[in-house]
Amino acid sequence: MAIQEIMIKVEDISKSFESKDATVNALNHVNLEIHKGEIYGVIGMSGAGKSTLVRCLNLLEKPTSGNVYIEGKNLMQLSEKELREVRTHIAMIFQHFNLLMQRTVLDNICFPLEIVGMKKKEAREKAKELLKIVDLEEKAKAYPAQLSGGQKQRVAIARALAMDPKILLCDEATSALDPTTTKSILALLKKINREFGITIVIITHEMTVVQEICSHVAIIDHGDLAETGTVEDVFSHPKTKAAKKLVFQGEDKEYSELSSKRCVRIVFKENPSAEPVIGNMILECKAPVNILQADTKDIGGIAHGQMILQLPDDEIIANRMIAYLQERKLEVEVLEDYVQ
Repeated sequence: MAIQEIMIKVEDISKSFESKDATVNALNHVNLEIHKGEIYGVIGMSGAGKSTLVRCLNLLEKPTSGNVYIEGKNLMQLSEKELREVRTHIAMIFQHFNLLMQRTVLDNICFPLEIVGMKKKEAREKAKELLKIVDLEEKAKAYPAQLSGGQKQRVAIARALAMDPKILLCDEATSALDPTTTKSILALLKKINREFGITIVIITHEMTVVQEICSHVAIIDHGDLAETGTVEDVFSHPKTKAAKKLVFQGEDKEYSELSSKRCVRIVFKENPSAEPVIGNMILECKAPVNILQADTKDIGGIAHGQMILQLPDDEIIANRMIAYLQERKLEVEVLEDYVQ
Protein backbone atom coordinates (compact mmCIF):
# COMPACT_ATOMS: atom_id res chain seq x y z
CA MET A 1 0.00 0.00 0.00
CA ALA A 2 1.35 3.42 -0.97
CA ILE A 3 2.46 5.69 1.83
CA GLN A 4 0.35 8.86 1.93
CA GLU A 5 2.15 12.17 1.65
CA ILE A 6 2.07 14.28 4.81
CA MET A 7 0.28 17.55 4.00
CA ILE A 8 0.29 19.13 7.49
CA LYS A 9 2.71 18.39 10.32
CA VAL A 10 2.44 20.03 13.72
CA GLU A 11 5.60 19.56 15.75
CA ASP A 12 5.55 20.18 19.50
CA ILE A 13 3.58 23.43 19.28
CA SER A 14 2.49 25.39 22.32
CA LYS A 15 0.53 28.62 22.42
CA SER A 16 0.16 30.95 25.37
CA PHE A 17 -1.85 34.15 25.70
CA GLU A 18 -0.70 36.81 28.13
CA SER A 19 -3.16 39.02 29.97
CA LYS A 20 -2.74 41.54 32.72
CA ASP A 21 -3.76 39.00 35.34
CA ALA A 22 -2.55 35.63 34.07
CA THR A 23 -1.02 33.48 31.35
CA VAL A 24 -3.41 31.15 29.52
CA ASN A 25 -1.86 28.05 27.97
CA ALA A 26 -4.16 27.31 25.02
CA LEU A 27 -2.00 24.53 23.53
CA ASN A 28 0.58 22.32 25.24
CA HIS A 29 3.22 20.52 23.13
CA VAL A 30 0.83 19.25 20.44
CA ASN A 31 2.12 16.87 17.74
CA LEU A 32 -0.04 15.97 14.75
CA GLU A 33 0.27 14.64 11.19
CA ILE A 34 -2.45 15.04 8.55
CA HIS A 35 -2.02 13.27 5.23
CA LYS A 36 -2.82 14.57 1.78
CA GLY A 37 -6.46 14.08 0.81
CA GLU A 38 -7.72 13.25 4.31
CA ILE A 39 -10.77 14.72 5.99
CA TYR A 40 -9.37 15.16 9.49
CA GLY A 41 -11.45 16.08 12.52
CA VAL A 42 -10.23 18.02 15.55
CA ILE A 43 -12.76 17.76 18.35
CA GLY A 44 -12.99 19.01 21.90
CA MET A 45 -15.26 20.76 24.36
CA SER A 46 -15.63 24.54 24.31
CA GLY A 47 -12.38 26.18 25.39
CA ALA A 48 -10.30 23.04 24.72
CA GLY A 49 -7.95 24.88 22.32
CA LYS A 50 -9.12 23.42 19.00
CA SER A 51 -9.80 26.79 17.32
CA THR A 52 -6.39 28.03 18.44
CA LEU A 53 -4.87 24.92 16.88
CA VAL A 54 -6.54 25.46 13.51
CA ARG A 55 -5.44 29.11 13.46
CA CYS A 56 -1.87 27.97 14.08
CA LEU A 57 -2.00 25.81 10.95
CA ASN A 58 -1.75 28.91 8.72
CA LEU A 59 -0.05 31.08 11.36
CA LEU A 60 -3.03 33.38 11.88
CA GLU A 61 -1.97 32.62 15.44
CA LYS A 62 1.80 32.22 15.71
CA PRO A 63 2.72 29.40 18.11
CA THR A 64 4.71 30.40 21.18
CA SER A 65 7.01 27.46 20.44
CA GLY A 66 7.22 24.52 18.04
CA ASN A 67 6.92 24.24 14.26
CA VAL A 68 4.19 23.96 11.63
CA TYR A 69 4.98 22.32 8.29
CA ILE A 70 2.84 22.52 5.13
CA GLU A 71 4.04 20.13 2.42
CA GLY A 72 7.41 20.00 4.16
CA LYS A 73 7.84 23.79 4.45
CA ASN A 74 8.37 25.10 7.97
CA LEU A 75 6.05 28.13 8.18
CA MET A 76 7.91 29.44 11.22
CA GLN A 77 11.02 30.01 9.07
CA LEU A 78 9.35 31.73 6.10
CA SER A 79 9.51 35.42 5.26
CA GLU A 80 6.25 37.40 5.20
CA LYS A 81 6.20 37.19 1.38
CA GLU A 82 6.78 33.41 1.42
CA LEU A 83 4.13 32.95 4.09
CA ARG A 84 1.57 34.92 2.03
CA GLU A 85 2.29 32.61 -0.91
CA VAL A 86 1.68 29.48 1.20
CA ARG A 87 -1.52 30.97 2.62
CA THR A 88 -3.00 31.34 -0.88
CA HIS A 89 -3.22 27.53 -0.86
CA ILE A 90 -4.91 27.36 2.57
CA ALA A 91 -8.56 28.45 2.69
CA MET A 92 -10.79 28.86 5.75
CA ILE A 93 -14.52 28.83 6.39
CA PHE A 94 -16.10 29.87 9.67
CA GLN A 95 -19.21 29.43 11.80
CA HIS A 96 -20.59 32.88 10.91
CA PHE A 97 -19.77 32.84 7.16
CA ASN A 98 -17.98 36.26 7.08
CA LEU A 99 -19.66 37.37 3.83
CA LEU A 100 -19.61 40.96 2.59
CA MET A 101 -23.23 42.06 3.08
CA GLN A 102 -23.13 44.86 0.48
CA ARG A 103 -21.94 42.53 -2.29
CA THR A 104 -23.96 40.02 -4.29
CA VAL A 105 -23.24 36.31 -4.03
CA LEU A 106 -21.26 36.41 -7.28
CA ASP A 107 -19.24 39.43 -6.14
CA ASN A 108 -18.47 37.78 -2.79
CA ILE A 109 -16.89 34.85 -4.62
CA CYS A 110 -15.00 37.22 -6.94
CA PHE A 111 -13.53 39.16 -4.02
CA PRO A 112 -10.38 37.05 -3.37
CA LEU A 113 -9.75 36.87 -7.13
CA GLU A 114 -9.90 40.67 -7.37
CA ILE A 115 -7.35 40.95 -4.56
CA VAL A 116 -4.80 38.91 -6.54
CA GLY A 117 -5.45 40.97 -9.67
CA MET A 118 -7.49 38.60 -11.84
CA LYS A 119 -9.37 40.36 -14.65
CA LYS A 120 -13.02 41.03 -13.85
CA LYS A 121 -14.45 38.95 -16.70
CA GLU A 122 -12.22 35.98 -15.88
CA ALA A 123 -13.06 36.25 -12.17
CA ARG A 124 -16.80 36.28 -12.85
CA GLU A 125 -16.56 33.23 -15.12
CA LYS A 126 -14.69 31.33 -12.43
CA ALA A 127 -17.19 32.44 -9.77
CA LYS A 128 -20.06 31.12 -11.89
CA GLU A 129 -18.33 27.74 -12.18
CA LEU A 130 -17.91 27.64 -8.40
CA LEU A 131 -21.60 28.44 -7.93
CA LYS A 132 -22.40 25.33 -9.98
CA ILE A 133 -20.23 23.23 -7.67
CA VAL A 134 -22.12 24.43 -4.58
CA ASP A 135 -25.55 24.28 -6.30
CA LEU A 136 -26.31 27.99 -6.05
CA GLU A 137 -26.32 29.15 -9.68
CA GLU A 138 -29.75 30.76 -9.30
CA LYS A 139 -28.54 32.92 -6.37
CA ALA A 140 -25.73 34.73 -8.23
CA LYS A 141 -27.44 38.14 -7.99
CA ALA A 142 -28.84 37.71 -4.48
CA TYR A 143 -27.40 39.40 -1.41
CA PRO A 144 -26.36 37.51 1.77
CA ALA A 145 -29.35 38.89 3.71
CA GLN A 146 -31.64 37.08 1.26
CA LEU A 147 -30.03 33.67 1.89
CA SER A 148 -30.59 30.94 4.46
CA GLY A 149 -27.75 29.88 6.77
CA GLY A 150 -26.96 26.86 4.64
CA GLN A 151 -26.87 28.94 1.47
CA LYS A 152 -24.55 31.47 3.12
CA GLN A 153 -22.17 28.67 4.07
CA ARG A 154 -22.25 27.36 0.48
CA VAL A 155 -21.24 30.83 -0.73
CA ALA A 156 -18.43 30.86 1.85
CA ILE A 157 -17.26 27.46 0.58
CA ALA A 158 -17.35 28.66 -3.06
CA ARG A 159 -15.34 31.74 -2.10
CA ALA A 160 -12.83 29.52 -0.25
CA LEU A 161 -12.39 27.41 -3.41
CA ALA A 162 -11.74 30.45 -5.60
CA MET A 163 -7.96 30.33 -5.09
CA ASP A 164 -7.74 26.57 -5.83
CA PRO A 165 -6.58 25.69 -2.30
CA LYS A 166 -4.81 22.47 -1.35
CA ILE A 167 -6.11 22.71 2.24
CA LEU A 168 -9.54 23.78 3.55
CA LEU A 169 -9.80 24.62 7.25
CA CYS A 170 -13.35 24.55 8.68
CA ASP A 171 -13.68 26.21 12.09
CA GLU A 172 -17.06 25.14 13.55
CA ALA A 173 -18.48 25.57 10.04
CA THR A 174 -21.74 23.74 10.82
CA SER A 175 -22.34 24.88 14.41
CA ALA A 176 -24.84 27.59 13.42
CA LEU A 177 -26.84 25.26 11.16
CA ASP A 178 -29.76 22.93 11.81
CA PRO A 179 -29.17 19.13 11.53
CA THR A 180 -30.62 18.77 8.01
CA THR A 181 -28.60 21.70 6.66
CA THR A 182 -25.50 20.39 8.46
CA LYS A 183 -25.87 17.08 6.62
CA SER A 184 -26.09 18.84 3.25
CA ILE A 185 -22.97 20.95 3.97
CA LEU A 186 -21.03 17.86 5.10
CA ALA A 187 -22.11 16.07 1.90
CA LEU A 188 -20.82 19.03 -0.10
CA LEU A 189 -17.47 18.95 1.71
CA LYS A 190 -17.19 15.21 1.02
CA LYS A 191 -17.88 15.88 -2.67
CA ILE A 192 -15.21 18.60 -2.79
CA ASN A 193 -12.69 16.31 -1.08
CA ARG A 194 -13.47 13.47 -3.47
CA GLU A 195 -13.50 15.50 -6.70
CA PHE A 196 -10.66 17.96 -6.03
CA GLY A 197 -8.48 16.00 -3.58
CA ILE A 198 -8.43 18.92 -1.14
CA THR A 199 -7.23 18.07 2.37
CA ILE A 200 -9.95 19.17 4.81
CA VAL A 201 -9.50 19.87 8.53
CA ILE A 202 -12.74 20.18 10.48
CA ILE A 203 -12.82 21.79 13.92
CA THR A 204 -15.96 20.84 15.85
CA HIS A 205 -17.39 19.98 19.25
CA GLU A 206 -19.94 17.61 17.69
CA MET A 207 -19.05 13.91 17.55
CA THR A 208 -21.79 13.35 14.94
CA VAL A 209 -19.96 15.65 12.50
CA VAL A 210 -16.73 13.67 12.92
CA GLN A 211 -18.55 10.35 12.46
CA GLU A 212 -20.34 11.61 9.36
CA ILE A 213 -17.38 12.87 7.37
CA CYS A 214 -13.92 12.33 8.90
CA SER A 215 -11.50 9.44 8.42
CA HIS A 216 -9.21 10.44 11.30
CA VAL A 217 -9.70 12.46 14.46
CA ALA A 218 -7.68 14.23 17.15
CA ILE A 219 -9.19 14.99 20.55
CA ILE A 220 -8.03 18.17 22.27
CA ASP A 221 -8.58 18.55 26.01
CA HIS A 222 -7.51 21.67 27.93
CA GLY A 223 -4.80 22.38 25.37
CA ASP A 224 -3.44 18.82 25.36
CA LEU A 225 -3.67 16.29 22.55
CA ALA A 226 -5.58 13.58 24.41
CA GLU A 227 -5.99 10.99 21.67
CA THR A 228 -5.66 10.46 17.91
CA GLY A 229 -6.59 7.68 15.50
CA THR A 230 -9.09 6.61 12.90
CA VAL A 231 -12.65 7.67 13.67
CA GLU A 232 -13.70 4.02 13.85
CA ASP A 233 -10.97 3.13 16.38
CA VAL A 234 -11.56 6.16 18.62
CA PHE A 235 -15.32 5.69 18.50
CA SER A 236 -15.14 1.93 19.16
CA HIS A 237 -12.32 1.98 21.72
CA PRO A 238 -11.86 5.40 23.34
CA LYS A 239 -8.88 5.21 25.69
CA THR A 240 -8.72 8.56 27.48
CA LYS A 241 -11.24 10.22 29.77
CA ALA A 242 -11.63 13.11 27.30
CA ALA A 243 -12.38 10.73 24.42
CA LYS A 244 -14.85 8.71 26.48
CA LYS A 245 -16.68 11.86 27.53
CA LEU A 246 -17.16 12.89 23.90
CA VAL A 247 -18.05 9.41 22.66
CA PHE A 248 -20.37 8.54 25.55
CA GLN A 249 -21.85 12.09 25.56
CA GLY A 250 -22.66 12.20 29.23
CA GLU A 251 -20.65 9.64 31.15
CA ASP A 252 -20.81 11.90 34.20
CA LYS A 253 -24.56 11.37 34.61
CA GLU A 254 -25.59 9.65 37.80
CA TYR A 255 -28.24 6.99 38.05
CA SER A 256 -28.24 6.63 41.82
CA GLU A 257 -31.82 5.32 41.92
CA LEU A 258 -30.72 2.15 40.09
CA SER A 259 -29.27 -0.65 42.20
CA SER A 260 -27.00 -2.53 39.76
CA LYS A 261 -23.58 -1.09 39.04
CA ARG A 262 -22.82 -3.58 36.23
CA CYS A 263 -22.78 -1.59 32.98
CA VAL A 264 -21.52 -2.45 29.52
CA ARG A 265 -21.04 -0.49 26.33
CA ILE A 266 -21.78 -2.32 23.11
CA VAL A 267 -20.71 -1.20 19.66
CA PHE A 268 -22.75 -2.13 16.55
CA LYS A 269 -20.83 -2.50 13.29
CA GLU A 270 -21.98 -5.66 11.53
CA ASN A 271 -25.53 -6.52 12.63
CA PRO A 272 -28.53 -6.25 10.27
CA SER A 273 -30.58 -3.26 11.37
CA ALA A 274 -33.78 -5.36 11.39
CA GLU A 275 -32.38 -7.74 14.02
CA PRO A 276 -33.74 -6.91 17.53
CA VAL A 277 -30.57 -8.00 19.34
CA ILE A 278 -31.39 -6.47 22.73
CA GLY A 279 -35.00 -7.67 22.68
CA ASN A 280 -33.89 -11.20 21.78
CA MET A 281 -31.27 -11.13 24.54
CA ILE A 282 -33.89 -10.18 27.15
CA LEU A 283 -36.18 -13.00 25.99
CA GLU A 284 -33.31 -15.49 25.96
CA CYS A 285 -31.98 -14.57 29.42
CA LYS A 286 -35.41 -13.86 30.94
CA ALA A 287 -34.24 -10.71 32.73
CA PRO A 288 -34.63 -6.97 32.03
CA VAL A 289 -31.87 -4.44 31.32
CA ASN A 290 -31.82 -0.65 31.46
CA ILE A 291 -30.75 1.23 28.34
CA LEU A 292 -28.85 4.19 29.77
CA GLN A 293 -27.82 5.56 26.42
CA ALA A 294 -28.27 4.66 22.76
CA ASP A 295 -26.96 6.11 19.53
CA THR A 296 -27.61 3.85 16.56
CA LYS A 297 -28.23 4.48 12.89
CA ASP A 298 -29.03 2.36 9.84
CA ILE A 299 -26.33 2.68 7.19
CA GLY A 300 -26.97 0.49 4.16
CA GLY A 301 -29.09 -1.96 6.15
CA ILE A 302 -26.41 -2.42 8.84
CA ALA A 303 -26.74 -1.06 12.37
CA HIS A 304 -23.93 1.30 13.37
CA GLY A 305 -23.61 2.94 16.76
CA GLN A 306 -23.31 2.29 20.45
CA MET A 307 -25.49 1.49 23.43
CA ILE A 308 -24.85 1.52 27.17
CA LEU A 309 -26.77 -1.10 29.13
CA GLN A 310 -27.20 -1.58 32.84
CA LEU A 311 -27.27 -5.32 33.48
CA PRO A 312 -29.01 -7.27 36.30
CA ASP A 313 -27.39 -7.67 39.72
CA ASP A 314 -27.24 -11.43 39.24
CA GLU A 315 -23.68 -12.08 38.00
CA ILE A 316 -24.57 -15.33 36.23
CA ILE A 317 -27.36 -13.69 34.22
CA ALA A 318 -25.19 -10.64 33.48
CA ASN A 319 -22.39 -12.88 32.17
CA ARG A 320 -24.89 -14.81 30.02
CA MET A 321 -26.03 -11.52 28.51
CA ILE A 322 -22.46 -10.48 27.72
CA ALA A 323 -21.79 -13.87 26.11
CA TYR A 324 -25.02 -13.58 24.08
CA LEU A 325 -23.98 -10.18 22.73
CA GLN A 326 -20.46 -11.34 21.89
CA GLU A 327 -21.83 -14.37 20.02
CA ARG A 328 -23.68 -11.91 17.76
CA LYS A 329 -20.41 -10.16 16.85
CA LEU A 330 -21.00 -7.13 19.05
CA GLU A 331 -18.04 -5.49 20.76
CA VAL A 332 -18.72 -5.45 24.50
CA GLU A 333 -16.80 -3.27 26.96
CA VAL A 334 -17.41 -3.39 30.71
CA LEU A 335 -17.65 0.15 32.11
CA GLU A 336 -16.16 0.73 35.51
CA ASP A 337 -17.91 3.23 37.79
CA TYR A 338 -20.38 4.39 35.11
CA VAL A 339 -23.20 4.27 37.70
CA GLN A 340 -22.32 6.05 40.92
